[in-house]
Amino acid sequence: MGADTSVGRRLLIENVRIFDGVSEHLSDGHVLIEGRTIAAVESSPISAGDDDVVIDGAGRTLMPGMTDAHVHLVGMANTVIDLVMGSQTQLAAATLAKAKDTLLRGFTTVRDMAGDTAGIRKVIDAQPELGPRIYPSQAAISQTGGHGDFSFVYERPTALGGNESRAEQIGFMRVADGPERVLAAVREQLKLGAAQIKLMVGGGAASLYDPLYTVQFTAAELRAAVQAAEDYGTYVATHVYNVTGIRRAVEAGVKSIEHGHLADEATIAMLAERGVWLSTQPFAEHDHGFLNPDSAAKNKEICAGTDQLYRWATKHGVKVAWGTDLLFEPDRDALQSDMMTRLGEYMTNAQALKMVTSGNAELFRLAGERDPYRAARLGEIRCGAWADVLLVNGDPLADLGLLGKPEDNLCLIVKDGVIVKNNLERAA
Repeated sequence: MGADTSVGRRLLIENVRIFDGVSEHLSDGHVLIEGRTIAAVESSPISAGDDDVVIDGAGRTLMPGMTDAHVHLVGMANTVIDLVMGSQTQLAAATLAKAKDTLLRGFTTVRDMAGDTAGIRKVIDAQPELGPRIYPSQAAISQTGGHGDFSFVYERPTALGGNESRAEQIGFMRVADGPERVLAAVREQLKLGAAQIKLMVGGGAASLYDPLYTVQFTAAELRAAVQAAEDYGTYVATHVYNVTGIRRAVEAGVKSIEHGHLADEATIAMLAERGVWLSTQPFAEHDHGFLNPDSAAKNKEICAGTDQLYRWATKHGVKVAWGTDLLFEPDRDALQSDMMTRLGEYMTNAQALKMVTSGNAELFRLAGERDPYRAARLGEIRCGAWADVLLVNGDPLADLGLLGKPEDNLCLIVKDGVIVKNNLERAA
């Protein structure tokens, strides 16, 4: 590990090739970090003070920390059995432990799309080396029988007087029916610290009761959610794969479509026309393992749409964000790095790197006043930006696969101005 820069010492990273998160080319330069932000980016050498920590990059590539626009930190860190049987203390502890692994893969910021992570965010913000910055959604909101309804079939819905499911009890999901209950559910998540709101608007692979073609939440329910979120200065993102659900969500004012793999070309073109984000994932069948044959079949259908989804989004100029959506298999969370490098199959390396740095950060800023990190820029190396940077052995613009092996190729990780990992010797 490197020297402690959290007590006022400046960090100077010299002799690096800089990918700034915006340009498609590298530039030679030097970067000075002071406190939590980048103080200078210069092509000429920067004079070091006596107390500065100086690192010679020796021609390596300095880039912004990567971001993941669709994670479930609680779901990544815990199995289904853990969620059902474990205490909330156990779930939170496991989540915090796995958050550090995410950071060590070079992901310095994530948008969490279901799970009780607002409290974990506060812990990490106080000790940046513990994990990535988090944009929490808190509980994802589902209708009865929808994608987020993890109750058993023999249990009575809460709308009909039944008890909360375990997923609701631990703050992973919230089931709400009708505009009034949806309003209450959205306001509940905002009260708990949500940066943005997540609703389930169509069927999914992991759920038991809803085929992929189903459309969930009425237009009135969706409009109620959007109004409640906008009244708090933020936005609604929706889980949905199918055409009807996507179009209903967009008409209601939703700003981000999560997934979208079963859309047709006309619907993808509509997203571009309306300025709606497509926050999607380069899914392959092996990314998720399902014992349930129905879920496995749904997963296969979803993954079959990956190639054309990216092709149409590129053709029509849709604003695309990247995420992973890994769940319930903690021993496979390293797939996060693999799924990032897979972007190289659908776009240039430069486009992929911009997407996972400044691109995702643009989506995150839709949280407005709810954005916990609005005080500075994310995903860029520029003066005044958050000091979240990675030093890479080699050139990821030429070989995106370097980032698929973070343990070997990320020799320096800095987050919030704190050195999290340093495999280099300090020059001063």
